[in-house]
Amino acid sequence: MQDANRLDMQISIDFNNMMERFVGEHGIGDDELNEFIEKNADIAQRVNETRDNTRWRELPYNQETVVNRILEIAESVRKNYHSFVVLGIGGSALGPIAVQKALNHLRYNELSDDLRRGPKLYIEDNIDPERIRSLFDVIDIKRTMFNVITKSGSTSETMAQLLLITYMLRNCLGDNWANHVIATTDEHKGNLVKIARQFGITTLYVPDGVGGRFSELSPVGLLPAAVCGIDIKSLLDGAAYMDKLCSVDDPQKNPAFMLAALECISMKKGCNISVMMPYADSLKEMADWYAQLWAESLGKLYDKEGCVVRTGQTPVKALGVTDQHSQIQLYAEGPFDKVITFLAVDQYRALMDIPNAYDDIPDVAFLSGHTFNELIDVERRATEYALMKSRHMSKTITLPMVNEFTIGQLMMLLELQTAYAGGILNIDAFDQPGVEEGKNATYALLGKPGYEEKALELKNMPKKMKEYML
Repeated sequence: MQDANRLDMQISIDFNNMMERFVGEHGIGDDELNEFIEKNADIAQRVNETRDNTRWRELPYNQETVVNRILEIAESVRKNYHSFVVLGIGGSALGPIAVQKALNHLRYNELSDDLRRGPKLYIEDNIDPERIRSLFDVIDIKRTMFNVITKSGSTSETMAQLLLITYMLRNCLGDNWANHVIATTDEHKGNLVKIARQFGITTLYVPDGVGGRFSELSPVGLLPAAVCGIDIKSLLDGAAYMDKLCSVDDPQKNPAFMLAALECISMKKGCNISVMMPYADSLKEMADWYAQLWAESLGKLYDKEGCVVRTGQTPVKALGVTDQHSQIQLYAEGPFDKVITFLAVDQYRALMDIPNAYDDIPDVAFLSGHTFNELIDVERRATEYALMKSRHMSKTITLPMVNEFTIGQLMMLLELQTAYAGGILNIDAFDQPGVEEGKNATYALLGKPGYEEKALELKNMPKKMKEYML
């Protein structure tokens, strides 16, 4: 993409309605913001210079060979398979879902074979037995490629799915079953890489230092995207563009740092809920991806010195205009405990007119002659105004258009915002000890060797009392 085109496609941020001048006492004062930035300016520099925990920032620059291999694999899958099934959970699923919804046809799987850009895509991110069973009612297993994704190679949910798929493929295809599986995992450790090597399964590797929720721009997300015809080079190009915008020395010109600062100041003011509200169905699942990124990174009991801090905001997903008819009542008249981030789009990929009709009914006829594009934009601006009037803080991130370049920017922007927020809060934004406790309890309850002590702990937990049951 030419430099002029890149500038035209640069994401913009408007935080006027975060400021005291616009929302009054519940907003952020100019002096307050400037003082906060000055106090934490070294955080941005430190995160930019020390990349041990942010190796995902290198993904737009260091994957040329990997990308070429992914493109070769994707082409083969498109030629030979009718369905592509991702088996994964958490970051292994939320990122691929968000990118697919953003960049492909909103009814992708329902398109005819000649109109789809690739095979039908199914991302199986849960282990509900009814859901698992239903998958086999809509796919032909003999014409399906399964992409098993787990960096650790020990994720119980994903490995249980692999056991089932292996069993079913062997029954259908015999020794050729492994030709229907691609593994995405750690190169050096874990059970999945051992299985892949034993049976000759095609394997892609998650780079060292790239955690699950930061892995969308690695083979975890790039393969499903490429299989479905998404331009992964432009996706990475957009991420690189945003990384460079956020590598400036002046923190006030760093969009991700400014977003992190605004959220952290809001937390200090009691805003413990972060709402992401896209005004585009294509961005709906981006809010789900962001929810994991923000919650798992910032929800921490201890800071880096071991002090109990219990940090974090609860991420909430909303959709404009759908949730103007459900959640906005709470946001506009409820407590001042939320920050709303609107995702806006300047130019939608379709233009839909509202036809002229019912001229004798003024309450309907006023819509005639406008477009659905105007309507959704006006609804967003009206909601923004209503929240400003009710003195609730909001900000808007605007994509000139939803395409690979802007989605790459958006994902890098939100990942960097998260990293800077972790630095400001003095926590480790890259671990998830709260998740590990649940995993260990699961292992113990299912009798996994090595978890006998945890099983005893669970056996000795307080017995439930009937008087607290209905």
